[in-house]
Amino acid sequence: MKQLVFDLLTRFRGVILLCLLPVGYLFDAVMRLRNFYYERWGAAPEQHGLRVAEIQRQVRRWYAQPAETRRPMCTDRRTWQNLSTRFEPKHEWHKIRMSGLRDVLGVDLERGTVRVEPFVTVGSVTRYLLPRGHMLQVTLEIEDATIGGLAMAVGMTTHSHKVGLLYETVVAYEVVVADGSLLRVTRDEHPELFHALPWSHGTLGLLVSLELKIMPVKPFVHLRYIPVHTQQQYCDQLRELSVAADAPDFLEATVYAKDHAVIMTGDFADAPTAPADRRKINPLGRWYKPWFFKHVETFLWKDGESEEYVPLRHYLMRHNRSIFWVVQHMISFGNHPVFRWLLGWLMPPRIQFIKFSTTPAVREMTFTKQVFQDIVLPMSAMSRAIDASHRLFEMYPVLLYPSRIYDHGPLQGQLRAPREQDRVPGTDFGMYFDLGVYGVPLPILHGKPFKTVHAMRKMEDFTREVGGYPFLYADTFMTREEFGQMFNLDLYEKVRAQYGADQAFPHLYDKIKPEVDVFAVLAREASEPD
Repeated sequence: MKQLVFDLLTRFRGVILLCLLPVGYLFDAVMRLRNFYYERWGAAPEQHGLRVAEIQRQVRRWYAQPAETRRPMCTDRRTWQNLSTRFEPKHEWHKIRMSGLRDVLGVDLERGTVRVEPFVTVGSVTRYLLPRGHMLQVTLEIEDATIGGLAMAVGMTTHSHKVGLLYETVVAYEVVVADGSLLRVTRDEHPELFHALPWSHGTLGLLVSLELKIMPVKPFVHLRYIPVHTQQQYCDQLRELSVAADAPDFLEATVYAKDHAVIMTGDFADAPTAPADRRKINPLGRWYKPWFFKHVETFLWKDGESEEYVPLRHYLMRHNRSIFWVVQHMISFGNHPVFRWLLGWLMPPRIQFIKFSTTPAVREMTFTKQVFQDIVLPMSAMSRAIDASHRLFEMYPVLLYPSRIYDHGPLQGQLRAPREQDRVPGTDFGMYFDLGVYGVPLPILHGKPFKTVHAMRKMEDFTREVGGYPFLYADTFMTREEFGQMFNLDLYEKVRAQYGADQAFPHLYDKIKPEVDVFAVLAREASEPD
């Protein structure tokens, strides 16, 4: 019976996802109501302290057990609730109850910071900050992403060419370590732990709150669309814009074919008053509007630049309804005008419900038939990276987001200091970019044999060669040794031993490796004809 259910879930997954849309919508409505309650009346700091004290008690009870009986600790958040592609083996670990940590604790507009618990979502904190005239300096485009998850992993967006990755905007972490102690971790207090926490994925301690920088905003983004029709031109232009003294507030590019892209620049703006400009206002986040990447594509063959004024919240969440372009492979008719007008208000399908409906057969299919990767690469390797992606996958669109990567000297964390050729002269950072590749490789769409794991390992080889790093929310295809060559684990391993995390939490590689046997799939692919 169990196998029959799995088979049915696998065969009719598209229908199931469609049916889950209203369920996800109701779930979201309940969460919005809860958020409204807390935003209206606030979550008292005393309540946060009580919640943290309970977590400390749980950790101390774990710590009091004989060492040989302890299992690695993890949060009690279910694996289908996070946004990673994998399913962590939490049934093998000791769960600490802390999933109630989902409140905005307060904002200090004078200091320009907001304090949140780790499971506060991007959507929730954005709804909290925008009425106060502010936003996070790094605001991911997916509402369901949690701030704590982004800080412990990586968050990047179209303002990152000015401020870097999300963790560069963190002022302080509040962490419960292996013995149950509560630490406030800043650049000055516990500096080694501060710089090792990003990219650690919860393997150094339990994050119970964090304080982040915010920035003042205006109600609109003046968005410019620049079509470019040579690879060299859009690579050069993106780099020039990212390091310019008058760089735009927001910067990105979407590549629709190897030599064809649309660069987008955006600047904060007040509401336009001239009649000609008011006609350019586009609330592109409304349910009946085309998906953003499809809207951008309409500018590809226009002569010269085009411009629009987009309400700020609509801009910040512009990729949310289609989850960039991932949804087009799940609900192929999702961008059809009829669907948008009738059911577009149900979008996007909640990622949690997508994972909840994922059977082992579907998981293996996505592992071997689809690609979901964000890769941080030096800007100097952009042309080569696009060539490599085209050669290995030939799948479009491709996302390009510039971002600073800083040199923190002896406190460099998992990302190595930028190479000399990648540094911006006169600064302490290099300019990198996110290569976002999501969807189904072209050979698979055409029904041809394709060795996805082989292709991904070649992409990882290229990434290691040029000094880049894949985001670890996605599947990793490296051996433990290859992983240690790509990432700088020196500070990480030192901190693990110093704070007892090596005896209390899974190792980073064990935490992020896929539950699918990569090398069994690799061997199976090797035996198949090309």
